[in-house]
Amino acid sequence: MANLLSKPIHSFVVGDNQSQNRVVFLHGLFGRGKNFTRIAKGLTPEAQSLMVDLPNHGESGWTKDFVYEQMADLVADHLLNDFASSLPVDVVGHSMGGKVAMILALRHPDLVRRLVVIDMSPVSTKSAGSEFEHLLSSLTSLDLTEVGSRLDAHKNLSSKIPNEGVRGFLLQNLKRNENGFEWEPNLQLLHSQLDTIMDFPEINQSAFIGPVLWVGGERSNYITDADEPAMRALFPLAERLTVAGAGHWVHSEKPAEVIAALRAFLLDEQA
Repeated sequence: MANLLSKPIHSFVVGDNQSQNRVVFLHGLFGRGKNFTRIAKGLTPEAQSLMVDLPNHGESGWTKDFVYEQMADLVADHLLNDFASSLPVDVVGHSMGGKVAMILALRHPDLVRRLVVIDMSPVSTKSAGSEFEHLLSSLTSLDLTEVGSRLDAHKNLSSKIPNEGVRGFLLQNLKRNENGFEWEPNLQLLHSQLDTIMDFPEINQSAFIGPVLWVGGERSNYITDADEPAMRALFPLAERLTVAGAGHWVHSEKPAEVIAALRAFLLDEQA
């Protein structure tokens, strides 16, 4: 499936290759693998982690369309080539990456030992995703010919995206080129196919019967009680955990709590 990408998936490793546990991290929309670096370091030395830039994000290649099943299969191929070539791995996915992680586990169950889904459900999230329409619209409206520095980009977006932390998260994706700046992710595709990103595909695979930790933020609406039947139909062993005081970006808002939860679930430590 490599020919579906303009260039291969990019990833890097955190931790020692002698570690007994292997963990794969899949980021959310407009993120990149390094967003989970702090969490991955919190799992060392017991775990070695693979930080993946999903297709159309970071340094990974682009696709012509956004298709969750295709993304999951591309990630599976990437894992089988090296990181998961000899044993199943644990997979942690947040938001959009949580959807990819769920579909990966359903389509390639032999690859996944344990699954962690952070602040996402296997249902359409269009009603909760209006913020992303605003954010991506704001980015596409930015005239990069007028951007001479990242500070310029911050100033130009400050009225549309007043939260400095959110602006910083999004502007990590600006890349310098010989003429100025460009977006490293496939912004046009991600914006034009946002409805698909916020949806969840119809799944024909059997349920994943491995252990699953389903982590939500207390102040987020991406996981609701109404999502329970859909989640348990696909992941019957799912354990639900809510992180107090956290919004949608649970791992960046409450890193210590997320590290503790992952260590307990993935490394069999006492919580």
